[in-house]
This record gives sequence, structure tokens and C-alpha cells, in this order.
Amino acid sequence: MKTFNLIAPVASGIESVTNKELKDLGYQTQSENGYIRFQGNEYDIALTNISLRSADRIKIVVAEFKTYNFDDLFDNIRDIPWQDYLDYRQNFVVNARTKNSSNNSVPNIQRISEKAIIETLRPKGFTGFLPKEGPIINLEVAIDKDVAMITIDTTGDSLFKRGYRVNKGGAPLKENFAAALVLLTNWFPDNPFVDPTTGSGTIPIEAALIGRNIAPGLLRHFTFENFYWFDKKQLELAKDAADAKADYDTLLEISGFDIDGRMVEIAKQNAKQAGVSQDIKFQQLAVKDWSTTEENGIIVSNPPYGQRLGELEEAEVLYKQMGQIYNQLPTWSKYILTSDENFENVFGARATKKRKLYNGALRVDYYQYWGKKNR
Repeated sequence: MKTFNLIAPVASGIESVTNKELKDLGYQTQSENGYIRFQGNEYDIALTNISLRSADRIKIVVAEFKTYNFDDLFDNIRDIPWQDYLDYRQNFVVNARTKNSSNNSVPNIQRISEKAIIETLRPKGFTGFLPKEGPIINLEVAIDKDVAMITIDTTGDSLFKRGYRVNKGGAPLKENFAAALVLLTNWFPDNPFVDPTTGSGTIPIEAALIGRNIAPGLLRHFTFENFYWFDKKQLELAKDAADAKADYDTLLEISGFDIDGRMVEIAKQNAKQAGVSQDIKFQQLAVKDWSTTEENGIIVSNPPYGQRLGELEEAEVLYKQMGQIYNQLPTWSKYILTSDENFENVFGARATKKRKLYNGALRVDYYQYWGKKNR
């Protein structure tokens, strides 16, 4: 079975999370800014698409080379053995991006790359336009500092689209980003887990999937299923291997609270769709009204950031309430995501660790307060 050079693109700041996921699956990795490199065959393409929680997608790297003008870009792309990856009738699209490079016209990069691929794929004696049939396969030509990376997407819709979100409300976290927030904590499934500003329930749902070790991609479809060379048996084997690791017996104590009753109902619907409604207690409850006698728990919160002045004032009232309650829980660890650089002052305590992340295009900080375990 052929071995491919693969990458798992990730959001900036969570490379270490995806890197650990891949290592835990048994892969040798190389972490770079924005993606993780690894190698694998058809089975591995399927397994990583099914199993990874924090990655955006999986791509095949078909070539990397220096390029300083459109002529050598054309020649290098034409020399790729595209017949190994695409049928000549395949409906493919070339996407492009460029940064700090001699070839700085995205439309020209796309046009020249597509022309080179077609020239390679065109059967001998065939003079007409190549037919394009079936689902679209996305190719990318990414040029950074005159180094081109040519990739084929194996995923399709981003891996954050788990398929369980029937409703999302306002400003939801992407599922893979929510999973990364959970994976960045020191939570173990035998400890309580609380999201006090749960919104549509994404963080508790991802926690439940992690707690049960249920692979997030078991029920969805992927672009690689449309590759003419892909052995469908490898997908079934990968699904069986991922499903065999799931733990459907352990009791989980996960709670999601929100002041908005409508969002609580949405969260319940999403949890039911994800198959983890029995693992999460959703309840309408304000941050200031929550209390607990339990120990060694985890709080993960994505509260309103307050991007406008009036909203910021409201958000900081909430942060102050959090500090007044959470700072009285020494054995609990607290993880709070916000773009407010004044958060620690309002919360009333310095974080054990602060991690810079990006929620979409917005720079945010993940404030981590590690609890003292009482065992």
C-alpha cells in the first residue's frame, strides 16, 4: 500500500494539541506553524480523518519545490504524476494562496496550475476539453517565500463539522476548537466538568465525546471516498478500529449552564444528536447562582468577550462574578477564554498560565488556573 506525505492543518496556537493526538495514534510527527506533518497510507488517511478532534482537515502533500516565476511553476506542476491521484474525468478545483513570493498573483497561479494538471492528465490523442464529473476534489497551491506546497484535500467539509449541531445560536465555537480547549485542560473523566456559559453546548458535548473516547468523525463522509484509487475496505477497517476504543460504560459528570433558557434547549438538542445527552446535565442558571461542594473539578468557559464598550462592561461584571465564586474553589481548575486583556484584574487573580489562541480571526487568551488536588 502506498505511503503518502500528509499534513493536518490546525488553528494557530493549538499545534501541540493535534501533534499529541497524532502521536497518541502512533504516528511520527513534525510540528510546524499551522500544521503537523506525518506519513500514512489509505488506512491512515481514513483513521486520522475519523479520529482527530482538533485538526481542520487532512491533506496529501504531492510536491514541494522552489518557484520564482510562472514558467517553472508550470513545469514543476506538470511533472507531478497526477494520474496517481486523479482520474482525467475528475471534477477538481485549484485553490491558491501566496505570501512573500515572486509569484504573487493568485488568479494566475490558479490558471497556470490547472493548465499544467490538465496537460498531464489528458489522454494521448485526446484534443477536446476534459470532462469534469462527480464531486469536487480541492487542490491547493500554497506559495510561501518562493516555496510551493501542492496538496490534495482528503476531508471535504472541515473536520469541525461533526454533524451533531442542529442549532447553534449566536457566536458559537467551532467543534474542533472547543475540543482543543478541553484537551488543553487537566481533566480526567472521573472528575466533574462544568461549562458555566455553555451557549449551544459545544464544549460539554466535546468533553463527553472525549470522556467516552468516541471518534468525532464516525458518522460523516469524506472527500477521499471519491478518490478512484481509494480502497473502501480501509475506511471500514478504520471505523471499526476507532469504534473499538470507545468507552460506553464509564459514568461522566458533565454540566452545562446558561442564563438563556432558549440556549439551554438548543444545547440539549445538540447533545441528543451527538448521542451524549445522557452524559450532560444542562440547566438554565446564571454564573452568580452556581455553587458546589465537590472537589477536583474542571471549569471551562467561553464567556461573552464584550467587543463593544457597553458589552465589555457587561462582560467584566460577569468576569468579576466568576472570580468571586471560582477563587473560593482551590481544588478546581478553571480555564477561561476571552479577548479582554484586563481579564485577570477583573477576575481578581493571576493565571497560572496564559495561552494565546485564535478563535477564527480574533486573537484571544486562554487563562488557566490550576487547582490544588485534594486526594
